[in-house]
Amino acid sequence: MSSQDITQYSALDLSRAVHTKQVSCREVMRATLDQIDRLNPLSNAIVSRVEPDALLRQADDRDAQLARGESMGWMHGMPQAIKDLANVQGLRTTLGSPLMRDFVAPEDGLMAARMRAAGAIFIGKTNSPEFGLGSHTFNEVFGPTRNAWNPGKSAGGSSGGAAVALAQRMLPVADGSDFMGSLRNPAGWNHVFGMRPSQGRVPMSPAQDVFIAQLGTEGPMGRHVRDVAMLLSTQAGAHPSSPLSLGDDPSVFAGSLDMDPKGQRIGWLGNLQGYLPMDEGILEVSESALNSLSGMGCTVDEAQLGMPPEQIWQAWLVWRQALVGPRIAPFLINSANRAHIKPEALWEHDQSLSLTGAQLMAASASRTRFYLSMLQLFEKFDVLAIPVAQVWPFDVSLRWPQRIAGQSMDTYHRWMEVVIYATFAGLPSISVPAGFGANGLPMGLALIGKPQGDWDLLKLAHAYEMANLDLIARRPPGV
Repeated sequence: MSSQDITQYSALDLSRAVHTKQVSCREVMRATLDQIDRLNPLSNAIVSRVEPDALLRQADDRDAQLARGESMGWMHGMPQAIKDLANVQGLRTTLGSPLMRDFVAPEDGLMAARMRAAGAIFIGKTNSPEFGLGSHTFNEVFGPTRNAWNPGKSAGGSSGGAAVALAQRMLPVADGSDFMGSLRNPAGWNHVFGMRPSQGRVPMSPAQDVFIAQLGTEGPMGRHVRDVAMLLSTQAGAHPSSPLSLGDDPSVFAGSLDMDPKGQRIGWLGNLQGYLPMDEGILEVSESALNSLSGMGCTVDEAQLGMPPEQIWQAWLVWRQALVGPRIAPFLINSANRAHIKPEALWEHDQSLSLTGAQLMAASASRTRFYLSMLQLFEKFDVLAIPVAQVWPFDVSLRWPQRIAGQSMDTYHRWMEVVIYATFAGLPSISVPAGFGANGLPMGLALIGKPQGDWDLLKLAHAYEMANLDLIARRPPGV
């Protein structure tokens, strides 16, 4: 079997091939490293790579375990690169910041530890924007990650490296994290699946705060929904270090995803009745995906948020600044560090300094009203749908889009406003490949599930995948 054949496996098919000894862990590792050597120099998705001989020795150890009848789990011998915001013992965690360029993690973070226990071999990290801020993966440590379909365009972010590595078959499955669309946006821009789990589904540890800072979450990405679900079964599950983590048995996500989608009620949010400016063609591609859902027997009707979107945005700004500012603050104890932090991160920090407890509580009350309005929507619909982005992948040299459809963006992240609704309500959301624009670039459709409805959402996404196999199978140029 050729190296190219091995890299085309889905994660679950690769796992079966390894465990039935159709391929060895060494062959998988060699094929993966060859693919990375071929494609990564241009895309720059995988960074802080581990020395190949050390990885091949680890693969040999995994093969020896299988020869003895021992398996660590479904990821036995599977090459993985963890997003460069999460710790892996012995690897750098730079956060994309020059100030963290030389930091080597002394131990695994919880998610990496769970993936390692399932048999993963860590080959490096995936690139992320500085401090994970902004849905465009570039930083002063490693440079930009380029879109898998057009290297002149942005990969999205902050899980841009992970999405591109998946699309280019450099990884069989990948982790990411999502605060403001960071699992969903790059998935949509690179034609893969990215899932933001329900709040508390995947505990994050270590964490600076485990009680208030619940808007960000780690989660899975893959080229197939079954792979996404299987990785979630490894990442999820309560942990004492995360007191608000959900206690449901994560093994459910390893079960069958088969379902009859007929009768599922889909609420189409679109551009929120013209509130969200969008590039030409995005709504049309998204609606083509909706037509596929209709063809599967789902009913699709227009849905409206039960609260003015600008009120949601203003409450979101308070929450975001309250949570992001303290993440930047430790780096500013030494004032000289300001020169080495990107202006968008400094803006988040400086804005947070003027926030009061009363403002945060008022924003929390607004968030509560928004959540209750979403519950009312889910009395009418099983799933909500919205474009995963407001713009097509933009020029990789830009920091962020200044205008959309002639409308100026008043913050560096206003162009990502479309993603905040699932995050702010703590709801599960998965980006599914919607199709391609006239520009040849991919776009995703975000499906939003009911509170803690991750499993039902995954089953619908799987049904969508099965109905669109030709679309899902499209590969980036050169892959």
